[in-house]
Amino acid sequence: MTNRIEHIFQQKNKEKLTIYFTAGYPNLNDTTSILKVLDRTDVDVIEIGMPYSDPLADGPTIQQSSMKALANGMNLNILFEQLSDLRKITDKPVFIMGYCNNVLKYGTEKFCQKCAEVGVDGLILPDMPMHEFKLQFKPIFEKYNLKNVFLVTPKTSEDRIREVDAQEGGFIYMVSSSSTTGGSWGDSPERLDYLKRIQAMNLKTPRMVGFGISDHEALSMVNEYADGGIIGSAFIKALDGDDLEGSIEGFISKVRKKDDG
Repeated sequence: MTNRIEHIFQQKNKEKLTIYFTAGYPNLNDTTSILKVLDRTDVDVIEIGMPYSDPLADGPTIQQSSMKALANGMNLNILFEQLSDLRKITDKPVFIMGYCNNVLKYGTEKFCQKCAEVGVDGLILPDMPMHEFKLQFKPIFEKYNLKNVFLVTPKTSEDRIREVDAQEGGFIYMVSSSSTTGGSWGDSPERLDYLKRIQAMNLKTPRMVGFGISDHEALSMVNEYADGGIIGSAFIKALDGDDLEGSIEGFISKVRKKDDG
C-alpha cells in the first residue's frame, strides 16, 4: 500500500498536487463522484476530510462544508461504505484527514482496519500528540500498514521537525502559516523564509505545503522549495456549481497551468 505514495514522490520534474475535499459535500453521495473525476485529472494525492462539528484548524470554507456534510447525514459508517470500491475507482494515494476524536469514538483499531480494507494509505490528524501516537496509535497504524502524516508550522522547532521526519509518515504536511486554512498566499517573505529553512534541513520525508494555496502561481512556488502543494478551501469553493464534473475538471486545469488572459 505504501508503494503508492512512495511512487508519487519518485516522479521527478513534476509539480505535485494534493486535493482535499470534505466527504458528503456538497451532497451526501458526492464522495465517490468526486473521487472518480479526480482520478482522471492531473492530481497526485487525494485527501478526504471527515466532517467534524468542532474543527480546530479549519477555516470558514471547510467548516461550512463539514456542517453541510453532517447535515446531509454523513458519518464514518457511510464514508467507509462509500469507499468500499475505492481501489476500483483510483490508484492514486488516498489519505483521510480529520480529528482524533472521530477515530477514538469509532474505535481506533476498528477505524484502522476499515481504512486498510478499503485501501486508504494513511491518516492526517492535526490534533494528534506525538507522545500519544508513539504509545497508542503507532503500533495499530503499523499493523494495518497506514501512514500517519504530522503537521509542522513556521513556529515548529527544529527538534520537533526532526522527530516528525523520523516517523516516516508518507509526507510531512507543512502548514504555510500559523492561521487556519483558507487564507491567501500573497507575497510573504516570512513564508518564503520558512520554505527555505525547512528545505535546508535536508529531511528524508517528502514535504507537502498547504493552507492558502489556490492557484497555479502558488502551487509552482511551493514546488520550488518542497515536494508539492495541497489545495483544499479553493477546491471546495469550486464545488458550488451545478456541474460538479465540469467544475472539478475546470479547477484542476486552471491550477495546473497559467491563465491565458
